[in-house]
Amino acid sequence: MRPQSVDEQTALLMQGTEYGDETLKQSMTQELRQRLVESRETGRPLRVYCGYDPTKPDLHLGHTITMRKLRQFQEFGHDVTFLIGDYTTLVGDPSDKDKLRPRLSSDEIRANAATYAEQAFRILDREKTRIRYNSEWLSTLSFAEVIRLSANFTVQQFLARERFALRVEQGEPVYLHETLYGVMQGYDAVAQEADVQVGGSEQLFNIIVAGRKLQEVFGQRPQVGVLLGILPGTDGVLRMSKSTGNTIEIMSTAEDMYGKVMSLPDAAMPIYFRLVTRFAPGEIEDLEGRVQSGAVHPRDAKMRLAREIVDIYYGGDEAARAEDSFRRVFQEGRAPESIDELVVPLGSSVAAVLETAGWVASRSEARRLIDQGGVTLDGQPVSSSSDIVDLTRPRLLRLGKRRHARLVAKDG
Repeated sequence: MRPQSVDEQTALLMQGTEYGDETLKQSMTQELRQRLVESRETGRPLRVYCGYDPTKPDLHLGHTITMRKLRQFQEFGHDVTFLIGDYTTLVGDPSDKDKLRPRLSSDEIRANAATYAEQAFRILDREKTRIRYNSEWLSTLSFAEVIRLSANFTVQQFLARERFALRVEQGEPVYLHETLYGVMQGYDAVAQEADVQVGGSEQLFNIIVAGRKLQEVFGQRPQVGVLLGILPGTDGVLRMSKSTGNTIEIMSTAEDMYGKVMSLPDAAMPIYFRLVTRFAPGEIEDLEGRVQSGAVHPRDAKMRLAREIVDIYYGGDEAARAEDSFRRVFQEGRAPESIDELVVPLGSSVAAVLETAGWVASRSEARRLIDQGGVTLDGQPVSSSSDIVDLTRPRLLRLGKRRHARLVAKDG
């Protein structure tokens, strides 16, 4: 049952938030609660948005944290905008980077943007989602208007930010155009007359400082910032990122998604339950208590987590099949029922096949995995990375516990 009271809704909408300051969190909580009360009394839905810079074509589970929060606002009847930052991407957000972001071309930005909204509809309600691009208003600003916006901030405010300060300390350059990113994002809130902006905790300056400040300058009521925690990757420590290879892609298969969730360290489960599931705060607290008391085994709690996440993106039937496949492969030691086929040239070495499959980044990584006994052919450990695969018949290649492929010879 969805929360009905304002207090219950506030608790769910603030679940998973991080501000780095308890006073600020309480202030935002109270402001959000007041907005919800007013919305209920007046019948006017809150204007809620989150911006997404299309720097890459595909999304992973870490990207979806804010989308899940937008979906919660949708389910409570509010007006949600999925804002594609095609103009802010021209600058590149410096908030979570220790160096200058590479600049993308307009063609690259458009190509990436085309995939974002469609992927987002795996979470958001297509009929209730407004798609907008911030070039709609940022591209129309004159140079004089940019100066007037920038005049509301000091250079010290930008240089005091952690990432900028670190770069200055290390002798890395901070370019002038990077300081404009927060101004641009702040103006997004003004242009949409936003009541609530959702974002990651690294967006505190852009949302709480820049956004609220500019709204006040333009005579608007400052928005509520709902800042969400950072999702660790499959290693359970580092932020989920393609650059570190610890991602769970939302466009992967149900079986792969389930298996990657099950590979998480037990310590990462609480934050995953809070950030990427549909469970209410009370349900999560109850489950955590039962795990701590020994009433529920951590493995069973993690299977519930994996089933919930796969259900969100693939539905209950696929989640059940993924769980059955996981049990077959990892708990019973059998091969999965459905195995991808990989066509490889005759005379290929095992290391070459692993690289062709995209399972390793280099031949040296393939050699290391083989030396560790992590690669098998038809159930037998591969002894050398230079071994040539006999493809006179199909072969079952396996890397670790999760990756399988049926090898067949390439014609000609």
